[in-house]
Amino acid sequence: MAIDCLLGRLLASRDWLMADGATGTTLFNMGLPAGEAPELWNEAEPGRIAELYRGAVAAGADLFLTNTFGGNAARLKLHAAEGRARALNRIAAAIGREVADAAGRPVVVAGSMGPTGEILAPVGTLSHAAAVEIFHEQAEGLKEGGADVLWAETMSDPAEYRAAGEAALRAGMPWCGTMSFDTAGRTMMGLAPAGLVDLVDRLAHPPLAFGANCGVGASDLVRTVLGFAAQGPERPLIAKGNAGIPKYVHGHIHYDGTPALMAEYAVLARDAGARIIGGCCGTGPEHLRAMRAALESRPPGPRPTLEAVAAALGPFATAAAEDSGGAGGGRDRRRRRG
Repeated sequence: MAIDCLLGRLLASRDWLMADGATGTTLFNMGLPAGEAPELWNEAEPGRIAELYRGAVAAGADLFLTNTFGGNAARLKLHAAEGRARALNRIAAAIGREVADAAGRPVVVAGSMGPTGEILAPVGTLSHAAAVEIFHEQAEGLKEGGADVLWAETMSDPAEYRAAGEAALRAGMPWCGTMSFDTAGRTMMGLAPAGLVDLVDRLAHPPLAFGANCGVGASDLVRTVLGFAAQGPERPLIAKGNAGIPKYVHGHIHYDGTPALMAEYAVLARDAGARIIGGCCGTGPEHLRAMRAALESRPPGPRPTLEAVAAALGPFATAAAEDSGGAGGGRDRRRRRG
């Protein structure tokens, strides 16, 4: 099932694919009020959501995420919209389907599923079964709207990652999953990059591709990809890093990553082993265009060292996880594609 989908076919025929950039940053620049759920714009401002998707496609993205990161019932409850979760996901995916079908080339619609915002048992109160049901409702809406693949992102808890994968299985959908390694090279719940490689290997319905998104900057994101690659995973890796480091400037959050820096990041992420490369917070169409141009014009190079990453993208913002694998450690069960 996972291979017989548009994303699987593109991965089988291409060395790399470019994903989109930031959803939230772009929508705030369009006028989304602070504190409002972006998902409500799927219904209230469908033209702007289509503009969001078209911007990524026009900048060269082969894949874009739907405006449904917080579109699960647990998150929408904060806006008294939990009863509209399935509909809001369906609308977001349907808008994306129209944009992708009009692109004139294959473009993947990836149904974004972010964390529930709850802590799963036994540490928290949300049961595994309830988490699966929350994600399954979202997955069914995305499927109805025409998403090609589900895309769990910015996860920190292995239990929640597993729940998203189980929901994808129930929905009969291929999926991808990324986690955010923003706490001393680990996720907030303590998982190191090597741990995610082990986790996906044990899932009954493993993701088509997996990796990292968001975090604390481009340097750290590439270091995380190196940590994955050192374990020799068979599945394609995903890199979706922020456009630099967030800074508070004149009352607004500003990311200091330039298009030139993100172009360097894209090439380094590819050379580190990522096959799906995009941006996260702060990444706009201008960054994506520079990333696409660099990926197309610069030939593949050797796997970068940590020193080369820091020299090109700036110093690491956090320490590395001790068992992350680094640039040269790990189990080294790497298998090269023919």
